[in-house]
Amino acid sequence: MPPAAAGQDDYRVSWSAWLVAGRKYVAGFSQKVAMRKYKNKAMEELAAELCSGLLRLRKGYLDAAEELLRLVGSDQAYPYDFVVYRLTGYRPPKSQATENLLEGRSLRSDLLQAILDISASFDLSTRDYDEAVYDSAALAKQFKISTKTIQRWRARGLPARRMYFPDGKRRVAFLERSVSWFFRQHASQVQRSTKFSQLTSEERQDILRRARRMASFTQCNMGDVVRRLARRTGRVMETIRYTIRRHDKEHPDDAIFPRLLHSLGDMEKRRIYRSFLQGYSAVELAREFHRTRSSIYRIVNELRAIQLLKRPISYVDNEQFSLPDAEKTILAAHKALKSKASGKTAGIRPPRDLPPYLQSLYKMPLLKAENERDLFCRYNFFKYKADMLRQTIDLRHVRASQVKQVESYLLRANSLKNQIVRANLRLVVSIAKKHISGPLSLFELISDGNISLMRAVEKFDFARGFRFSTYASWAIMRNFARSVPKERYQLDRFSTGHEEVLDIAAGLRSYNPMSDNPAELRESIDVLLSRLSQREQIILTNHYGLDEYRDAKTFEQLGKMLGISKERVRQIEIQALEKLRQYSTVHEHV
Repeated sequence: MPPAAAGQDDYRVSWSAWLVAGRKYVAGFSQKVAMRKYKNKAMEELAAELCSGLLRLRKGYLDAAEELLRLVGSDQAYPYDFVVYRLTGYRPPKSQATENLLEGRSLRSDLLQAILDISASFDLSTRDYDEAVYDSAALAKQFKISTKTIQRWRARGLPARRMYFPDGKRRVAFLERSVSWFFRQHASQVQRSTKFSQLTSEERQDILRRARRMASFTQCNMGDVVRRLARRTGRVMETIRYTIRRHDKEHPDDAIFPRLLHSLGDMEKRRIYRSFLQGYSAVELAREFHRTRSSIYRIVNELRAIQLLKRPISYVDNEQFSLPDAEKTILAAHKALKSKASGKTAGIRPPRDLPPYLQSLYKMPLLKAENERDLFCRYNFFKYKADMLRQTIDLRHVRASQVKQVESYLLRANSLKNQIVRANLRLVVSIAKKHISGPLSLFELISDGNISLMRAVEKFDFARGFRFSTYASWAIMRNFARSVPKERYQLDRFSTGHEEVLDIAAGLRSYNPMSDNPAELRESIDVLLSRLSQREQIILTNHYGLDEYRDAKTFEQLGKMLGISKERVRQIEIQALEKLRQYSTVHEHV
């Protein structure tokens, strides 16, 4: 019986009982539920509560969840208390009401997952329903479609339950009313799916024969073969790709694409990732490594995720960060603070005895206390979000959107850090001028102090109410107190008159000033190329064969790769070489 038809008192009693007696079950079950990635934290907790409820009520929760699923629109938002009432019949008092809104699209996804979880929490059987119940195989046979299509329908919103069938095994099940409702909502998609019949044995052999001929005589990769056969046979690409892969897996000695049976090594994956960063498209890499475009993207995303997991992310935690609406509150506070600012804040006139480079630092205005706190709050919050999100990355199934979101948080945090550092660079200059009497020059002291400043940004706790300049001054002066006496002692004790030669030879086992060292040359090339834009780097690296894994390319080949004319490639190369000449000339004079 659905919850709406039951007595309100019964549900009030059962709801209160869960909150007290069901905590132990919820603690264990919530960990399993979290692995299924509910989009709303509130729905995750509610699903855990419903799964620990009274057994006689859980079937009603399933029916109520499916009824609510039919009402929810993807482009609307719904109060959390409304969802609780529709599922349980319990309406909290006004004093306990929340204003939490759930976006319709994410709520639909969570309801589908909740139906699956609640049905799995007790022994639900096909005999409990007076209607036809299908498993995936039976539903596919009923409409002459593949089970892959059934999976796509579930992703579109077809409700599924876990039920025991007459053979005693529990499988994913679909009620007849659920299927009928889904067909009404997605009539065009269902009709399009049912038009595709399963492959006959003759059709399958014909696809394999054509695929083998294309792979042997035209040197096509898997993606090219699949696209061509899809156009010629009228079959969807997924069907053809599945047919070829299944054949190669079952007959490895007669495989059409034997290289796909063996996974790439770490060295090849790094080559793919490095080439992708240099501007090579997934199509070119798929053709070179005899892989599909999807596998190239999968390798790139995997290595991106590995780098994110290895990367240390340190931040100063704050209790505000773990609140449900933390991001909305923090960004709203930033917008309010930004709207209050009016006009431009002029910088301080720089001292006359400073070089022009250092005088430009004084054009950046100092931060006010409220702006400083806002910057540090957002800086640490974005790093907190990046750290929390990357912990959910599964290297077995890396999602590009997840990796991209983590990288986005880190980029935003780095931008805020640069803003804080630029606003406090003059502090380093003022402290360095007081220590200039030592063995280090002013620029060496400033360089050392800048490192201390950046470390101070990472460790400053904005919640304590102090100004950052106080903390940074202490950190910079403490660093000077250690580094300046140490540098003076080393200069006095180990002065030889040949410091430059010793510095170069220190990192080498054998040093011959008359011979070229490949490591030094490679490092020098990388330093020079880092001064150029990404497109200029790609053109110089590929035209002159600076990449150790690839041969040199002509202007015409580079033009096709970048989507521009060969004349434009030549112009860009001339500009890039002129930049390098100017930089090397300035470097020699310095």
